[in-house]
Amino acid sequence: MGRMTLCSKTADPEPLAMQPFVQHIFHWDNTLEGKQPYGTGEEKSASLEARWKDSAETVIIGGGCVGVSLAYHLAKAGMKDVLLLEKSELTAGSTWHAAGLTTYFHPGINLKKIHYYSIKLYEKLEEETGQAVGFHQPGSIRIATTPTRVDEFKYQMTRAGWHPTEQYLIAPERVQELFPLLNMEKILAGLYNPGDGHIDPYSLTMALAAGARKYGAQLNYPVQVTNLKPRSDGTWEIETPNGIIQANRVVNTAGFWAREIGKMVGLQHPLIPVHHQYIVTASVPEVKALKKELPVLRDLEGSYYLRQERDGLLLGPYESQEKMKLQKSWVTHGVPPGFGKELFESDLDRIMEHVEAAMEMVPVLKQANIINVVAGPITYSPDILPMVGPHQGLQNYWVAVGFGYGIIHAGGIGKYLSDWILEGEPPFDLIELDPNRYGRWTTTEYTEVKARESYGFNNIVGYPKEERFAGRPTERVSGLYEVLKSKCSMGFHAGWEQPHWFYKPGDETGYKPSFQRTNWFEPVGREYKQVMEKVGVIDLTPFGKFSIKGSASVKLLDHLFANVIPKVGFTNISHMLTPKGRVYAELTISHLKPGEFLLITGSGSELHDLRWIEEEAIRGQYNVEINNVTEEIGVLGIAGPYSRKVLQKLTTEDLSDDAFNFLLCKHLKIADIPVTAVRISYTGELGWELYHKQEDSAALYSVIMEAGQEEGIDNFGTYALNTLRLEKGFRAWGAEMNCDTNPLEAGLKYFIKLNKPADFIGKQALKQIKEKGLERQLVYLTLKTDNVDPEGNESVWYNGKVIGNTTSGCYSYSTQQSLAFAYVPMELSKVGQKLEVELLGKNYPATIIQEPLIMTEPTRTRLQKKGGSVKI
Repeated sequence: MGRMTLCSKTADPEPLAMQPFVQHIFHWDNTLEGKQPYGTGEEKSASLEARWKDSAETVIIGGGCVGVSLAYHLAKAGMKDVLLLEKSELTAGSTWHAAGLTTYFHPGINLKKIHYYSIKLYEKLEEETGQAVGFHQPGSIRIATTPTRVDEFKYQMTRAGWHPTEQYLIAPERVQELFPLLNMEKILAGLYNPGDGHIDPYSLTMALAAGARKYGAQLNYPVQVTNLKPRSDGTWEIETPNGIIQANRVVNTAGFWAREIGKMVGLQHPLIPVHHQYIVTASVPEVKALKKELPVLRDLEGSYYLRQERDGLLLGPYESQEKMKLQKSWVTHGVPPGFGKELFESDLDRIMEHVEAAMEMVPVLKQANIINVVAGPITYSPDILPMVGPHQGLQNYWVAVGFGYGIIHAGGIGKYLSDWILEGEPPFDLIELDPNRYGRWTTTEYTEVKARESYGFNNIVGYPKEERFAGRPTERVSGLYEVLKSKCSMGFHAGWEQPHWFYKPGDETGYKPSFQRTNWFEPVGREYKQVMEKVGVIDLTPFGKFSIKGSASVKLLDHLFANVIPKVGFTNISHMLTPKGRVYAELTISHLKPGEFLLITGSGSELHDLRWIEEEAIRGQYNVEINNVTEEIGVLGIAGPYSRKVLQKLTTEDLSDDAFNFLLCKHLKIADIPVTAVRISYTGELGWELYHKQEDSAALYSVIMEAGQEEGIDNFGTYALNTLRLEKGFRAWGAEMNCDTNPLEAGLKYFIKLNKPADFIGKQALKQIKEKGLERQLVYLTLKTDNVDPEGNESVWYNGKVIGNTTSGCYSYSTQQSLAFAYVPMELSKVGQKLEVELLGKNYPATIIQEPLIMTEPTRTRLQKKGGSVKI
C-alpha cells in the first residue's frame, strides 16, 4: 500500500471505547477564526437551566441534526410549543462524528428536493443565526471508469434535467482541471455538481439549535425518555426522570436509539447500526500547494468518497456486504446506556482494498500519513432510505429515523416534516420514505441482511427496474409462489414476490439489468400478444386489501373519495385527495353488501392508504369497522378475448356481457372455490379479478390453467401488464398521479364528482384549481427510439430547453414504437405537438397523440354494438 502510514491511531483497542474527540479537529473551518468557539458547554448549561415544561404541542425525541432541524422549522413556522428532549447532549450519537458531506445529487427523484433545500438552507444559516457552520462548497465529481457507468451518468442526467439542481456530464479533461491530483488513466467521464461540498455537523446542529431557540422552541437535555403512553384522545404522555410531559404529538428522531423508543409503543422499527470508517491524513504537500479547495471525489468503482480536510485528505470507503460490520448486539440487547460521543474500534484491514484503490486513483495518498481513523455508528434501514412521517396504527406518532446520510437530509427533512405536521399533508410526494412501507414481514433477520446489502451496494450501478435479492423471499408469499418461482423472474413488492415476466425454452433467463433493452424485451412482447389474442393469468395477490363495514361506511367513503360511492354489486375507481386537492391515493371500491366494502390499492400503498383512512375515521368519529385483509386474500387476474370462455367452463354463473357487465362484482364459485369476481382488468382487455382465500390460490390457478388448455392459456407478468395499461391510456398512482399532482392536470376528471353532495376532502381546493386554470397537463407521447425506451422521470425538451418530464413509458408492441406519459406546459399540450425526450444522452423526437393508443375492450364492445369504428 505504498507509504501511507498510521501516525496516531485515535481509536482505543477496546470496542465501544470512549473517544473524547473535540469535534472541530475533524472539520476544516477557517471561517471560525475570531468567532465564538463551539462545543464549550454553554449550550448544555443553558438547557439545564431552562424552565421545565410539562406540556407541549410537539415533543421531539433526539437531539441529532435531524431532530434539531425539525425543532427549528416547526418553531420558525409559528408553532408555539415545541419541545426537544435529548438524553445526553446535542449531536451525540451519529451526528458529531459524521464526515459532513453535502450533495445536490440523488439517484431518486423527490429526494433531490430534500438535498436542494438542505444546501440552500445551510448557505444562509450562519447569517440567520449568527452561528458559524463551516460550510465548504467546492463541488463534487463522480467519476466513471467503465462504459456502463457512463451510461448511468447519462441516465441520471435526464432524471436531473427537469430539476433546478446544476448537474453536468463532463469530459476527462474537465475532470482533471477540477481535480488535478487524479490519475487519469481509467477516467472516461465525470458527473459534476457545483455547490456540493461538506459542512461541520456539530456547528450545523448548533446553528439550527440557536435558530430553534430564537423562534421559541425549547431544547432540554440531558433528559431521558423512559416511556411513552398513548391516550385515548390521541395525545401522549412522555415519561422522564424529571416528570411526565403531555404532548399532542411525538416525533421519534432518536437515531440509533430509535428502536428503543419504538419498543415503548409496541413497534419494532427495522433499523440497525452500521460501522462506518473514514481516515483523516496529515497535511499533504501537493494538497497544501493548491490554490483552491478540491471538489469532493466519489470513485464509484473503488467505492469511496474523498475530500480535502484542511491541507490533508479525508477518505471514507464503503466496504462489501461480506466485509462490512453491523452492531447486531444493539438490536438484540439495546444500545449501551452510556453510549453518546463514543466510537468503535477501527479496523483498517476491513477497508484496505478501498484505500489501495484510492491511492491508485489519487497517487499523493501513497505518501500521506494517517492521523485519525474514525469508526462510528450510522443507522441503516433495510433499503438505506430513512423512515419519515406518521406511523400507521398509532395516532400522532411520527418518525424521522434511519438516516444513513443524515447531514444532507437534515435540513430538507426538517422542513418537509414541519410542513406536513402543520398543514395536514406532505408538501410533495416522498412515499419512498414512508415508514409504513415496512410491515410485520420486516423481521430483524431481514433488516440485518438487507442493511448489509444496502451498505455494500452504496456505489453499485443504479439500473432501471433494479432488483436486490438479499432477504428474499420474506414470509409474505402468495399461494402461487412455489408454483411459479422457477418459471419466471420475480420482482419485490412490499415484501411480496410477484412475477415480472415468464421464461420459455430458448430465453435468456434471470435478472439481467441494463440501460437498453435486455433479456425480458422479447418475452414481454410474447406475453403482451398472449393477452391481446388469447388469454393470460397473472398473480395480483400483492394488492393492498381493506374491508370496511358499518352503519357509517358509506358516509365515511363519501367523505374520503372524490367519486360517487358505487351501488351494491358494483365497483368503481376512486381517488382520495389531500386538503389541497392533490391525489393522495387511487383505489378500487367494490360494494359487496349494503354497507360492506372491499377496497383495493397498489402493493406499495397498502399502509400508506390504510393510515389515511383510519385517521379520517377516528377524526370524524365514524361508526365503522376497518380491517386490513391483504394477507388473507389472494388475487388472480385473468384477461384476454378468451377469458370469459375459460371461466364459463368452471362456473354456473352467467358471465355474458349482459349478465356480468363491466365493473360488476359478484360472489360466485369457480370449480367449487368461492371467489369474489370483479369485472375489471388493468390490461384494458376483457377480464376479471378473482378474490379468494389465500389458501385456495394454487387450486384456483390449477383449475383455470387446466380449463384453458384449448384456448392456449398462459401466464403473464407485471411488465406486460404495464405495457397493456399504457397502450390503453390508464394512469398509475405513483407515476401519473401522486401528492405532486392534482387530478385535473392528470386527466382524471371523469372520476372526480365536484357536483356530488358530500363535501369530500379536497373538494373546495379542487374547485379553486379549476377556476384558476391549469398550468400543465398530462399528455400522451409516441417516440421514435432505437434500443432504449422511456420508463418515466426523463426530461422533455422543446426548442433547446427542458419544459417537462415523463411519468412512465414502455415499448408499444402493437405499433412498434415507444410510448410515454409526460407533463408539459398547457401551451405545449395540444395533439400533434412535436417535442423531444432525452434518453441516455440523446434527444429523441416525440409527438403528442390522442389517447388511448388502443381502445379498452368495454369501449370497443360498446362501439361495435352501435356500429362504430374500433381503434385497435
